[in-house]
Amino acid sequence: MGHGLHIAIAGATGAVGVEMLATLEKRNFPVRSLRLLASSRSVGRELVFRGEKLRVEELRHDSFDGVELALFSAGAARSREFAGTAVRAGAVVVDNSSAFRMDPAVPLVVPEINPGDANKHRGTIANPNCTTIIMLVALHPLHRLSPITRITVSTYQSASGAGAKAMTELEKQTAEVLSGREAVPQVLPHPIAFNLFSHNSRIGPNGYCEEEMKMVNETRKILHNDRVRISATCVRVPVLRAHAEAITVEQERKVSVEEARAALEDAPGVRLVDDREHNTFPMPIDATGQDEVLVGRLRDDLTSDRGLALFVCGDQLLKGAALNAVQIAELLV
Repeated sequence: MGHGLHIAIAGATGAVGVEMLATLEKRNFPVRSLRLLASSRSVGRELVFRGEKLRVEELRHDSFDGVELALFSAGAARSREFAGTAVRAGAVVVDNSSAFRMDPAVPLVVPEINPGDANKHRGTIANPNCTTIIMLVALHPLHRLSPITRITVSTYQSASGAGAKAMTELEKQTAEVLSGREAVPQVLPHPIAFNLFSHNSRIGPNGYCEEEMKMVNETRKILHNDRVRISATCVRVPVLRAHAEAITVEQERKVSVEEARAALEDAPGVRLVDDREHNTFPMPIDATGQDEVLVGRLRDDLTSDRGLALFVCGDQLLKGAALNAVQIAELLV
């Protein structure tokens, strides 16, 4: 495959793994060899990379011999089991699970925000949670104008966040309901077609679910600021792909809507979609398949003299996962 790195993708057949493969190709990442790894169920499946058919192999402890970069998206349990092996074999691991995000020794990186942290790795770099990435790509340009002190966010999270099986379940249930049958959930805990529900991660003693606390803790780590106050409400909605978030921020000084708009227009990884006249703002259908996070509905927060409100939308599988991981890998090259 020419000059470049010897790369492995762990979890290659999952929703994010497939996007990692496509993103490496689309961004012309320097790939010398590529190993696709997954559970025994997927062994023998073929995926195409740069016109070449590659067979999926079983993820095992001896899978990383000679590998220089390992992109992991096989879930936290697999990451905890195999990432250390990959690092000992000489690979740098970019991990998309929650396994190492809050480990003080592991950098948590969004390349538009804290690229320098990637250089402090000891073999592993963590990819943040999708909702955190999408929110912070939109908020960081505002944070640079004046430090954000408080964030209130409600998320509208697509089925893709729960994986390929959840996306299939949404399609299947929609057909069932439209043909007069009852939607019976098997992957998600409640019916998702024509419904929405509080995010399906465990509720902690403080009443917040794991997904909400990920947004709190990861934001503080990425911004290197433990004082920023964050309250999140995460909701699963009947959208196939791309997450949306309604965000209100408070800053040290009042940032005007015009100033915020100018900063966002110049910001990397952001596309401003803010057409008041035609009532057109970020939508999952437009964010799907796009690298940028769409930002709009910029307006003053009527409850705070130092507040702004906005609405953002980003492809959960791309910037929320695969694209961010590949961008981290690009920092290493």
